[in-house]
Amino acid sequence: MPATDLSLLVDAAQRAGQIATQFTGPEAKRWDKPDGTGPVTEADLAVNTMLEDMLPSARANYGWLSEESEDSDVRLSCDSVFIIDPIDGTRSFAEGGQTWAHSLAVADKGEVTAAVIYLPQRELLYCAAKGMGATCNGTPIHVADLADLDQANVLAARPNLDGRHWRSGAAPTFKRSLRPSLAYRMAQVADGHFDAMLTLRPSWEWDIAAGDLILREAGGICSNRTGEPLKFNNPKPLLNGVVAANNALHEAMISALDPTGSGISAR
Repeated sequence: MPATDLSLLVDAAQRAGQIATQFTGPEAKRWDKPDGTGPVTEADLAVNTMLEDMLPSARANYGWLSEESEDSDVRLSCDSVFIIDPIDGTRSFAEGGQTWAHSLAVADKGEVTAAVIYLPQRELLYCAAKGMGATCNGTPIHVADLADLDQANVLAARPNLDGRHWRSGAAPTFKRSLRPSLAYRMAQVADGHFDAMLTLRPSWEWDIAAGDLILREAGGICSNRTGEPLKFNNPKPLLNGVVAANNALHEAMISALDPTGSGISAR
């Protein structure tokens, strides 16, 4: 079933790209969601409407979880669930940038089994199905093999370097880079362009579900900030951060991180 689910997700992602690119980012209607949870545009909603019509129609017994849909506990009774971010990187989209993505996944009993991350304006289509490896535009991809954390190029927002997050009271001396889409950050670790990524704040499932499988199928390790495997379709769809890299770098980052977020400097 993962292979047929993947085929469905690829079709859906390509249709999503056709819809989203009809909008001109800065000119698309935009407003802020309640409670400071970020912006949304008319493009996000148009894509979500199409996906919510297409995907559940094709898999009537699957649950539904999307950033732009009202959540329902009905999904908790489903073995399989779609986990969708219609546009990940909405700020980039609204500003006219190109580093936004459609992030689509299927999770079965808490584990992602099919996933697509599609950046239509960069013509990048990342795909994975459980046990079948990961690809970008049809070419197999693999995580980088660098083992020295201090030499690594890590995708992370600046607040992740705060000393309170690290056992020593200071972040390792790795090089830091950033991409606005969390899904794209995970994909760029999967394809070896960057060595690792981390986000230490609570993370919504729809931002990371697709990237979790693509990274793992590309030979990487993906966990929360304390090193535990990610499990999806939770009652509250928030996970305790994300740490992703090859096995050696992942182990090094988890060892260096303070699981309490207090750090030696705060003690």
